Amino acid sequence: MFGNYLIGLREGLEASLVVCILIAYLVKTGRRDALRPIWIGIGVACGIALGFGCALTFGSQELTFEAQEALGGSLSIVAVALVTWMVFWMRRTARHLKAELHGKLDAALQMGTGALVATAFLAVGREGLETALFVWASVRASNDGTHGPLIGVLLGLLTAIALGWLFYKGTLRINLAKFFTWTGAMLVIVAAGVLAYGVHDLQEAEFLGGLRNKAFDISATIPPDSWYGTLLKGVFNFQPDPTVVQVTVWLLYLIPTLAFFFAPSGLLGSRKTKAAAERSRQDANDPVGEKS
Repeated sequence: MFGNYLIGLREGLEASLVVCILIAYLVKTGRRDALRPIWIGIGVACGIALGFGCALTFGSQELTFEAQEALGGSLSIVAVALVTWMVFWMRRTARHLKAELHGKLDAALQMGTGALVATAFLAVGREGLETALFVWASVRASNDGTHGPLIGVLLGLLTAIALGWLFYKGTLRINLAKFFTWTGAMLVIVAAGVLAYGVHDLQEAEFLGGLRNKAFDISATIPPDSWYGTLLKGVFNFQPDPTVVQVTVWLLYLIPTLAFFFAPSGLLGSRKTKAAAERSRQDANDPVGEKS
């Protein structure tokens, strides 16, 4: 449940910040007339993301077992790739997100209502589709026959909405750079479990071999139905009897990804002057930047 809560919180907070920045900028510049197209674009984006999630959930139920496993494994890998890209993208651009959105919004204001709807739709829609896909893959991976995973996602989204509202009102200020760094790292760990589960699905669908070649089996030590087994499953998608392929893929993804994620910015090819770094720190502590 915690892993899915983290997904809902992290992904939902990104979308909430985008909405806050768009709305706050229009209010500050006296363009309240443009709020309606923005809300329409946001609503359409949320509706499409919800429809996409429903299509994944209910559409796959009509498939054969092998087809379900093949689809689930393939989409889990795609979800991990998208989330990994998003985590690195947000780490790199979180400090400058406000300025980037303001520029797009200025251009849309000059072009008219349709451009405003499209700007809001694209800004929120990408986050929504990524969230729907990764939530579907994660819930499928951690499904224990209860509503716990879905409740975790819902609680995470509700928390993100509440935090977004507090950001907008100026009540809450946090260092977003640090927040997205540490939640991003935890999300990478969750993604590693989803990836391993996706590989297991492909093995069950007979797209990959080695299903019976277990790396280890500690089911007797950590029973899957125990409270600590359930906790490990919910947080890390832990499996007490993974295959060799699963463990190999998990390690090959997790170690290099975390190493690059925490690498100094100079090693990643991003060099900043002292003045730019100071501006970045100020932006990190002023996520919406509309309160004086």
